[in-house]
Amino acid sequence: MIRATLFRRLGAGLFIASVLAILSDPVAASNAAVGLAGASQDNLSVPRWLYLATGGATVGASALLASFVTDRRFIDRVHLWRESVAVGDSVRRGLVLLGHALGLVLLALLVYLGYTGPQVPTVNFAVIVVFAGLRAGYTMFTYLVGDTWRALNPWRTLASAVPNGFLDYPDRFGRWPAVAGILALVWIETAAGVTRQPKLLALALAGYSILTVVGAILVGVKTWFDRIDPVSVFLHFYGRVAPLRWTDDGLSVRLPGMRLVTDDYVTDIADVAVAIVLVWELTFSGFVTTQQGANVITAIVEAGIPPLLVYVILYLGGYAIFLALYLLAARVTARRIETFQTSRSLAITFAPSLIAIAAGYHLAHYFGFLISLSPMLVGALASPLSPPPNPVVLTLPAWFGALNVAFVLLGHLLAVWVAHSQAYRTFPSRLQAIRSQLPFVAVMILYTMLSLWLISLPTTSPPFL
Repeated sequence: MIRATLFRRLGAGLFIASVLAILSDPVAASNAAVGLAGASQDNLSVPRWLYLATGGATVGASALLASFVTDRRFIDRVHLWRESVAVGDSVRRGLVLLGHALGLVLLALLVYLGYTGPQVPTVNFAVIVVFAGLRAGYTMFTYLVGDTWRALNPWRTLASAVPNGFLDYPDRFGRWPAVAGILALVWIETAAGVTRQPKLLALALAGYSILTVVGAILVGVKTWFDRIDPVSVFLHFYGRVAPLRWTDDGLSVRLPGMRLVTDDYVTDIADVAVAIVLVWELTFSGFVTTQQGANVITAIVEAGIPPLLVYVILYLGGYAIFLALYLLAARVTARRIETFQTSRSLAITFAPSLIAIAAGYHLAHYFGFLISLSPMLVGALASPLSPPPNPVVLTLPAWFGALNVAFVLLGHLLAVWVAHSQAYRTFPSRLQAIRSQLPFVAVMILYTMLSLWLISLPTTSPPFL
């Protein structure tokens, strides 16, 4: 027992020291966000190879230190700890009704002001709120605080008000439609011009609203928003990282990310594909908004390949590679250890850790973006019908780059702990539990170094879009 306690204290100390070591490096990271604006940066003041190696080593060292935590009772106490705050039924119903009303009013304003408001992205209510408020801010709230989308979702509110569920949804489809939907929405955000043309954004919102409400009425509200609707699946997956959640007893408080271990929300390969797409879409948007990424795309286009085809190949091909690497790690694990677990079941078991990685990526990509545009967002929400003639954008200090590095690393370190906990829930042997994590940690280190490389690069607008 003394030995286990010593290892835990040593691991905690080294973990903190490694994070502080990364933060102490004066690396200026980019604020690469597809949307209203990007941010330029200064050159790295340390060699990039050293910066990337240090980040990868931090994740690898944290996995090594986590392997010393073999006390199952301690691991269980970490991911099972919870506190409950009682909330009266009347208060809860009132909050839900308020959420329904806010969601409906916001959707109406987005469509109306997107179409009729000023057609300048930096002052148009719809563009500011969708990309700075929802894409950046509300998604952060979902994984940092709690998932409130069920109450706010205006399409769910509308579809629930009428009879629904006339068709049976084939179980074999799982969440594959949501995977396709998320890929499609990110592609529209990147390539269709909705970030620059408010009227086009309003038309897209109106079309999405019609499709979503009709679909929910046909297959049923629960089925549609749990398995098909890309926005709902996107937010509900992120919501598993949050410390707060509504339950029948009131408000449940957990340690961040521990619901990824206990909720068993990932149940098939389609769910694994959702987790991978959350990681990949941020990696893709980060790449195409860097100067180096723009140079690569420009060189390929100049060789005679149409620009749109280049983006499609990069987008779908990169996603296929990310998914293949993860599934390869699962196959290697199944072969390396003596277990009755199949590679498919192992891929499902360890996939929740990817959601923690995605949350760290998202925070790194969008935190500075949100802060810099916060005056515009506050002004738009405070006075939606009277846009300011001169929008204010905050200039971020140079040290903000260190926060982006910290967010990426914290997401990966949380993922290491989630994978460690999942391994000990799955395997009776401690050696099996430790060895099962190694291929997945290798993939995490690869993801870490790639993401750190991207946020270390100067940003620019995607070419040809």
